[in-house]
Amino acid sequence: MNHNKNTGDVSLGKMKWLLFLLGTVKIPMIGFVRPKLVTLNDETSEIKIKLRRRSKNHLNSMYFGALAVGADVSAGIHAFYFSKKMKRPVSFAFKSMSAEFLKRAESDITFTSNQGAVVEAAMKSSAETGTRINKPVNVIATDSSGELVATFVLVVSVKVK
Repeated sequence: MNHNKNTGDVSLGKMKWLLFLLGTVKIPMIGFVRPKLVTLNDETSEIKIKLRRRSKNHLNSMYFGALAVGADVSAGIHAFYFSKKMKRPVSFAFKSMSAEFLKRAESDITFTSNQGAVVEAAMKSSAETGTRINKPVNVIATDSSGELVATFVLVVSVKVK
């Protein structure tokens, strides 16, 4: 299920490599959980985290921290994607996060954000004004049967250099 819409020189393979490097070199927690980039295009990012020893809690469901990593990567990968498309570096962080856990995550979990346009608009605005822009980005988490297990709202903060 590879729905990559190539634009310019931003390929799904390059973004998978960037995610691997990010988790290995810059943010070891991402590397520890091993999220997999499934889909990335102008609108959608989709990340999958397997339920395994590294991501489980004492109830044999996905640990809160692993769920947070999935939401973080799903919301944040668009900043790197559009940075590559714009061929401009970006300073990127999360300003806040809220989550609602609806049921136990007892299988592999897929994190989806359909808000690429929000991130792209924030980055374009930042590039034009030279200021940091903050925008909320929604992420949903579904289990292997497609049931909604959690929703997240993360405020992304971007500054294009």
